[in-house]
Amino acid sequence: MAVCTGLIVANLYYCQPLIVLIANEFKIPEESAGTITYLTQAGYAIGLFFMVPLGDKIERKRQILMTTFATVIALLIAATAKSFLVLQIASLLIGITSIVPQLILPLAASLSAPEQRGKVVGTIMSGLLVGILLSRTLSGFIGQVLGWRSMFYIAAGICLLIFFVIQSKFPQNKPQFQGTYGQLIQSLFTLIKTQPVLREATAINVFSFAQFGAFWTTMVLLLSGKPFDFNSATIGLFGIVGASGALAAPLVGKLGDKGNSRIAVGYGILLVLISFLIFYFSIESVIGIAIGIVFIDIGIQGVHISNQTRVYSLLPEARNRLNTVFMSLTFLGTAGGSAYGLLLWKMGGWPAVTIGCMVLSLLSLTIYGLTYKSKSKRQKAQID
Repeated sequence: MAVCTGLIVANLYYCQPLIVLIANEFKIPEESAGTITYLTQAGYAIGLFFMVPLGDKIERKRQILMTTFATVIALLIAATAKSFLVLQIASLLIGITSIVPQLILPLAASLSAPEQRGKVVGTIMSGLLVGILLSRTLSGFIGQVLGWRSMFYIAAGICLLIFFVIQSKFPQNKPQFQGTYGQLIQSLFTLIKTQPVLREATAINVFSFAQFGAFWTTMVLLLSGKPFDFNSATIGLFGIVGASGALAAPLVGKLGDKGNSRIAVGYGILLVLISFLIFYFSIESVIGIAIGIVFIDIGIQGVHISNQTRVYSLLPEARNRLNTVFMSLTFLGTAGGSAYGLLLWKMGGWPAVTIGCMVLSLLSLTIYGLTYKSKSKRQKAQID
């Protein structure tokens, strides 16, 4: 499950180191080519909202197989795109169909014992995060050597292979929801209204992943320009640096099993804030950027895995729907962050990006602090 999750989620990030190559082929500005990054993320959010809830209504393995095959088709459309508009549409479709990791995670959670759920989620998240980070390394190298289209052809082949692996290895898992699809979607808003932990975890994730999206989108523009002048293969190597932080995922999951999930969220927010302080002073330093990448990836894991463990513990019969709310808004945050980062880049370059992202960290800390006080007041009222 971890391997399948990592290989499929990589589809969302292959395009990032390829922005310069795509801009050159279609003869458009690099900032315009960068729109495919947030279209892919926006597609992912759309797919999460409308398709993941079905995992509580239809058999999960069947849904995973159908969605994986649709991903193959979307990747082939991108590989053969004759215009940038077609590539943009294909990017949106790649995002919509690459939701399989968010179908696998609730399946894994439902199969695991409660005392090991955090560790299981952390292990699968390790695969997901390695896929996110190493996808950039792979696509940067492939793009430089074989061209950007080859990366999408290779990704389609990988997903087709995964289709047969899932068919052979994944267990059946029967749904528990008996209502209509309309009731299923309506219940998402009921969950938001009635679950304060879900609201808090999701809001913090939105701001954290907005920073993640802003950084990885604009970093390509920074490293491809002066004084670095790196090609796509070299830029992709920075994904390896970030992948080293994925080793922390199972450790974060274990913290959740010990009841320390919320504490890990706080530390994660602080690490992300520190990473952008490092990035601010590293506009001409490769070493500084590499150190900042380790900090941001460990911090994002601390926030995301801990929040996801907390959300999964709320209502076992509604895990897919809880995950829908949590992840669809999270990836809207990523998409918005990518667009936000490009806007900041146009306004003031790298310094503007880093300062703008530090503001988002402070917003996350504010939400964390306010909900902590609110929780303490509720507990005191219950004691009284």
